[in-house]
Amino acid sequence: MYVKAFLVGGAICMIGEWLVLRTKLTPARILVCYILAGVVLSALGLYAPIVEFAGAGATVPLTGFGHSLTQGVKHAVEESGLIGAFTGGLSATAGGIAAAVLFGTLVAFLFKPHAK
Repeated sequence: MYVKAFLVGGAICMIGEWLVLRTKLTPARILVCYILAGVVLSALGLYAPIVEFAGAGATVPLTGFGHSLTQGVKHAVEESGLIGAFTGGLSATAGGIAAAVLFGTLVAFLFKPHAK
């Protein structure tokens, strides 16, 4: 299981690094593209088999965040109808968003970042 997660997660990261080195895309645009790729692949039903195969190797990178958004929207639309299209993605990813904000704030307080 660990080898599969490492290989798939490493391949996703390798693609990102290649995009940084070989294109004029900014890292922020690459990250947005990763989220959109996760959404599109999940909507087409192609990302779930990757998650089944690789586990955390596919859910931890930003493509996994896009996948979680899509799955949350699908589930909420089935339960609540159209309003679920607006609430499902946030409710499915609220834990990850809250953790990112919390840990980002803690790191900022601990290390006192300086603007360049």
